[in-house]
Amino acid sequence: MNPCERLANAIILRAVDDYRDALKRLRCFPHDRDSRHTKAEVERFFCSGRFSTLTSLDPEMLTKKLTSEVSV
Repeated sequence: MNPCERLANAIILRAVDDYRDALKRLRCFPHDRDSRHTKAEVERFFCSGRFSTLTSLDPEMLTKKLTSEVSV
């Protein structure tokens, strides 16, 4: 894996971790402003051109998968 691919993967993984953390926090504290902001920000990133440049993942599938992981 070349350095650009590693960087792209690290960016995606950071966003996934941030999204999971926000969802977990919102499950316990549904009105937490910071978590709501983080969730919305990451969702915007997942639907952006930058995301599609970095990966071929389907953003809708990814958010559904992460949401179902946290809901269990």
